[in-house]
Amino acid sequence: MKNIIKIGIVGYGNLGRGVEFAIKQNPDMQLAAIFTRRDPKTIEVADSSVKVLSIADAEQYKNDIDVLILCGGSATDLPVQGPQFAKIFNTVDSFDTHAKIPEYFEAVDEAAKSNNNLSIISVGWDPGLFSMNRLLSQCVLPEGNDYTFWGRGVSQGHSDAIRRIDGVQGAVQYTIPIDSALEKVRSGENPELTTREKHIRDCYVVAKEGADKAKIENEIKTMPNYFSDYDTNVTFISEEELKANHSEMPHGGFVIRSGKTGEDNKHNQIIEFSLKLDSNPELTGSVLVAYARAIHRLSNEGAIGAKTVFDIPLAYLSPKSGEELRKQLL
Repeated sequence: MKNIIKIGIVGYGNLGRGVEFAIKQNPDMQLAAIFTRRDPKTIEVADSSVKVLSIADAEQYKNDIDVLILCGGSATDLPVQGPQFAKIFNTVDSFDTHAKIPEYFEAVDEAAKSNNNLSIISVGWDPGLFSMNRLLSQCVLPEGNDYTFWGRGVSQGHSDAIRRIDGVQGAVQYTIPIDSALEKVRSGENPELTTREKHIRDCYVVAKEGADKAKIENEIKTMPNYFSDYDTNVTFISEEELKANHSEMPHGGFVIRSGKTGEDNKHNQIIEFSLKLDSNPELTGSVLVAYARAIHRLSNEGAIGAKTVFDIPLAYLSPKSGEELRKQLL
């Protein structure tokens, strides 16, 4: 196939592996290199021909990579790596701290424009696919309310934030929708729901030997942007129990727009988009890869700076031609 898009990955955790699997499903793409903070010799990838390199050496490969996909965490990795790599490469990332997206966008936008590069931030399913559906539904139903429910499933970003707390050996966090709130929305009641009324956060934590568990629990429950606005349960478990019962990464959720149309707004209309995922990182990786194709196309057209999913034409995500899309999907 002509015009193979050469992809680089920064970070080879669960999300990095999800991106690797997704690239294999796209014949117009090739995984060129993986960059890691760990010893590259300790990293095993499915294709032994793929280079595994130190993250410190990434800049040396800027001419060998069309798009760099950043797979670090939103808590501490991406705020540094996003602007850093946007100066060197066209990038895609999954920054998911909703409250900080505007300032993160500005930092990446400035960095990308400084060297005529193109970046898309906050790509995944939320932010990402859910964001697109919130926008579409608002446009279709201007009179109404938006509701987003996540789970039941493992949040990678929230789990990562817990693991970075001093004294934590390992952790998994589940987001759980409150069923009574979900049913009120689906019935067309248009309820006013606080953050706390929509979800519960369940945290399973392995503490390091001698760690202050009370301090860890308090730090989790008071963490802004992650847990402070929710009813949060913290359960301390063993490493063995974490591996046995919490090693999978399911997730999903719902975006619902409840609106009214017609004379005197007498008709209820509900638009709902939902996901049910066996593997959160693999789905997120698949979304990142689709947007890497779009960024490559837009970059070839001369676009620079930072973008979000709102700025990308849907057709640019697909390997199919416009003619094929009109015939097969329209």
